[in-house]
Amino acid sequence: MIPTRESLLSRLKNWDDQESWRDFFDTYWRLIFNLARKAGLSDAEAQDIVQETVLSVARNIEGFRYDPAVCTFKSWMLQITRWRIANQKKKRQREENRVQNPIDTSDETAAIERIGDPAGFDLESIWDEEWKKNLLRAALERVRRRIDPEQFQIFDLHCVEQWPVSKVTSTLGVSAARVYLVKHRVGGLLKKELSRLERVTFPPKGS
Repeated sequence: MIPTRESLLSRLKNWDDQESWRDFFDTYWRLIFNLARKAGLSDAEAQDIVQETVLSVARNIEGFRYDPAVCTFKSWMLQITRWRIANQKKKRQREENRVQNPIDTSDETAAIERIGDPAGFDLESIWDEEWKKNLLRAALERVRRRIDPEQFQIFDLHCVEQWPVSKVTSTLGVSAARVYLVKHRVGGLLKKELSRLERVTFPPKGS
């Protein structure tokens, strides 16, 4: 019997597994970045959030225990990102206070405490939306690496960009039958890749 493949989370516990960490970063960095930007942070601040969040995951992954009834990896990642965003906003407020009041800092603490929780504008809903987009983007990229460039172009134009079959055939010089064939084949690969990415669990004991 073929042993169950260890999940990405399990492999991340090995700090020397550079391939898994690269896979993790490539899969999730845009998700974290987009959430930070929608929370009101600048491009540079959002990039800092990405680095800090990934470092937090690295420091705490050993203690993470997958239990959907208690805390999913998705919600755990959201909590870490939320803390980082809140800290960045407090840091920004402190810097602004120092510029505006270089001597009198008596109101600094009060001003920082007035910063709203990032959850105030429903970070969780934004996270859910970005999570789905990010998984689709990551799955598409993985499928793109596995198939012929022409096939991916056909699929991208017809299924992602929503071009009609007639426009795809006239633009790329392919038959309608090929468009439908590619749609079926690549669509199946994409569905499997999405399913694989969504199964962020530890392998069953004894596997």
